[in-house]
Amino acid sequence: MWISDSKTINSVIGLSAGEPAGIGPDLCAGLAHHDYPAHLVIAADRSVILARAALLGLPISFGEYSPHASHKPEPGRASIWHHPVAAAVVAGQLNVANSAYVLNCLNSVTDACATGVMSALVTAPLQKSIIEESGIPFTGHTEYLAQRLHVPRVVMMLVGGGLRVALATTHLPLRAVPDAITIDGLGEILDILHHALRNQFNCPHPRILVAGLNPHAGESGHLGFEEIEVIIPALNAARARGINAVGPLPADTLFVPERLLEADCVLAMYHDQGLPVLKMHSFGEGVNVTLGLPIIRTSVDHGTALDRAGTGHLERGSLNAAIALALNMSASTGSSSNGALATQLAATPSPVTGSTSF
Repeated sequence: MWISDSKTINSVIGLSAGEPAGIGPDLCAGLAHHDYPAHLVIAADRSVILARAALLGLPISFGEYSPHASHKPEPGRASIWHHPVAAAVVAGQLNVANSAYVLNCLNSVTDACATGVMSALVTAPLQKSIIEESGIPFTGHTEYLAQRLHVPRVVMMLVGGGLRVALATTHLPLRAVPDAITIDGLGEILDILHHALRNQFNCPHPRILVAGLNPHAGESGHLGFEEIEVIIPALNAARARGINAVGPLPADTLFVPERLLEADCVLAMYHDQGLPVLKMHSFGEGVNVTLGLPIIRTSVDHGTALDRAGTGHLERGSLNAAIALALNMSASTGSSSNGALATQLAATPSPVTGSTSF
């Protein structure tokens, strides 16, 4: 699964461990003995990972990572970047007191990637509801990272089962979707998607299939006007910029094999329009990717699975695939420090601790 490219040797991949009461610590404990072509750094409470490993009967050994160490970590093993939890962790039992800890881990790896210390961010699942209950506004990883990295537009894409499916809108109520789809917005999404497919996924001439919003892609206005008034003008403008965007296509026939044969990606208009098909083909091994950030970010395609935490009943395929994809994207993109962003981050208070956690 792991690649061996000269650009990823000696690179550092950061992993935020997610919700400590969920399966994140279980997944992290299972990474101790993998042989990576890069150094894997897990931002987590060391005692939580070790306790979960003991509960699962896993003999593990992790190195220790410090962002202030003078030596560069060697590839081939995993280390823990210790971040202390605020309250004791019990597998399967959420505790609002640890919400800030979850985001501190995420912030540390995000900032390390943004300043060139790490090559990519991989995220284990977190629990949105418990973060909201703590009083910290939080919609999801995708939106949070865009805000922290000062990016006005990002694109969520899932990869797996031989498919790539990107979304024009993400975590919105269905009644809010039509108003969120605009000509300019779709144009920006297509630009981001086209650029990522070329530069991070090795597609020299990307072909993007674009779904309509309404049944039968609006059926010439008989079933809605969004295709005529918004989607078609956006696609025409994108084609004028050299983007091979095909559509709008009826979503119910878009995923037939004949249409997908020469496509590099599908752009769906909303979350549940495109993701059920991809997850049917890849669940357990799919990867969530955030495009348009100044860093590489991949994630598992599943939630915290609180009922499975500490039981040993879990699948590691999605996390392994997320790490592998992060390595491949790093190899395609290369890793370099972003000095302007580093300066901006240093001046940006953390929404959790009051200062940048780095």
